[in-house]
Amino acid sequence: MSDKNLRLTSDPASAAAERISTMSISTVSTTSSHNKDSPLRPLKEARHPGEREQKTVPEVTFICPFMGQIRGSVTITNFRLEFVGIDKDSPHGFSVPLGMISSIEKVGGQSSKGENSYGIQIYCKYVRTLFFACKQENHSRRELFDKLQEFAFPLNHNNKFFAFDYKKEFRANGWTIYDPKQEFNRMKLNHDSWKICTINEKYEFSDTYPAIFAVPRLAPEEDIRTVAAFRSRSRIPVLSWINSESQATICRCSQPLVGMTKKRCREDETFLKLIMEANAQCHKLFIIDARPNVNAMANRARGGGYESEDAYQFAEIQFSDIQNIHVMRESLRKLQEIVYPTIDDKHWLVNLDNTGWLQHIKSVLAAARKVADKIENGKNSVLVHCSDGWDRTAQVTSLSMLMLDKYYRTLTGFEVLIEKEWVSFGHMFAKRIGHGEDKHSDSDRSPVFLQFLDAVWQMMEMFPTSFEFNEDLLILIMDSVYNCLFGTFLYNCELERHKERVKEETHSLWSFVEDNREDYLNPLYNADGTRVLLPKISMRSIKLWKGYYMRWNMRMITQDPRHERLKQLLAVKRQLEKELQDLQLRASQRQSQPQESRVYV
Repeated sequence: MSDKNLRLTSDPASAAAERISTMSISTVSTTSSHNKDSPLRPLKEARHPGEREQKTVPEVTFICPFMGQIRGSVTITNFRLEFVGIDKDSPHGFSVPLGMISSIEKVGGQSSKGENSYGIQIYCKYVRTLFFACKQENHSRRELFDKLQEFAFPLNHNNKFFAFDYKKEFRANGWTIYDPKQEFNRMKLNHDSWKICTINEKYEFSDTYPAIFAVPRLAPEEDIRTVAAFRSRSRIPVLSWINSESQATICRCSQPLVGMTKKRCREDETFLKLIMEANAQCHKLFIIDARPNVNAMANRARGGGYESEDAYQFAEIQFSDIQNIHVMRESLRKLQEIVYPTIDDKHWLVNLDNTGWLQHIKSVLAAARKVADKIENGKNSVLVHCSDGWDRTAQVTSLSMLMLDKYYRTLTGFEVLIEKEWVSFGHMFAKRIGHGEDKHSDSDRSPVFLQFLDAVWQMMEMFPTSFEFNEDLLILIMDSVYNCLFGTFLYNCELERHKERVKEETHSLWSFVEDNREDYLNPLYNADGTRVLLPKISMRSIKLWKGYYMRWNMRMITQDPRHERLKQLLAVKRQLEKELQDLQLRASQRQSQPQESRVYV
């Protein structure tokens, strides 16, 4: 069977989905599937550098929910599961990175009878499920199951993630994209009011915070340590973003440990007042608690809680009604059930509403819009927190910064935003995604980061000319969170990545993105567009992100090759820009000619 004739799709839905998936079925890719330097390769090309074949199991049958039974063989490497069909008339094949697998179950036993009643069911972290029927007599299921367990869940077998074996060479070094001091300089940090603090340079002050952050200049170190003892996980209020003109700021932290006795901390109250006073136009500090009020009150019973306006008389606290990780996990589960493999057209709208997913996205966007409005229109400074300050807090701060600062709406700026607000400030990617572990029912798992990307997509739909990057970048990022090809999203915090030498021994996702920038650019982008985006948040404007959630359902696949159309538009845009520059140059040259030397026809 020639490579040219092999149709690399497990089902018709895959052809559209694979093109933006480092981890998925890999036929066509918006990141340049025909580029031999791309890690998003067509199936029959060479393996990734460092990828090794572990086991091939012949005579299995893939049960496709759209095309029925497809006979073939399964190969397991240390990175992917690869299926290749043997039907010469209509060959099919696909690969799934093992990091995408949530759980593996054996179906049937030795006494099972009936066609395809004995095999392996694979549940993926990104909507899909796969079923492979095996022959009972050759023990192929046991071999397949054991190898999948070993390499899909490396931490359970004392193995490392594939990212440590992936030795591809890139021109760009994505690890240098974000430097906190450079970012403070870009924001024109006012050093009369703020100082760069290195109290955590050895991660002994707060093990989930970055080594470098900014705090009010007048805050003494002794008070900072006292504040840390009063804040959950020592996550003190620190600067996320500053408006260089108004000096209004967005700060982030964790909840105060007030408990049922409503404990107070004089140093914490003074610290928050210093944040307010750093902005001369600010006479009230707004504290945006991302949680519902009832959840915040429940946390008081566990020793946490929220700021009392009696203690913080210069502040106003507002709750944002973003539900906890357990509610969000259940909402995504309901959404997955209605989009794959079948869609109930008759009850689609009711089923979608019952998932609550779009309502949750609206709540996240509404909280960010509230912060942006306080900063832009009220010139007030804002402090954001939830419970521990690494889930809902990151959603609200990063989205509000995306609304306020057009730099973060550029491709490189978006990379910086994610590195700063999510990676460096300790969003627990490993726990929320379940990297390398088979604890698929772990209550710590939740689609927090996916909701952030979904909310970004919603804004891109509302403001199609305001973002330099396109939808394919968002999908690539989310796929890379799962597949463990890059080190960017591995582990839970900066300290853990430092201990595991992630920067020294793995590649950054941004290295790949920067090497393939053209594939992720939005041809409609207007660099001179609106500085601040203040979207109108209503359920009428919130849509289901079909390009992500429905990409595996053949009934929803668009026939329009959008990624190719985007490339064509980019080429036309560059040509028109060049023609404009030529015309401007000729006009300038004519203006500079002496009056008597001009020739008029």
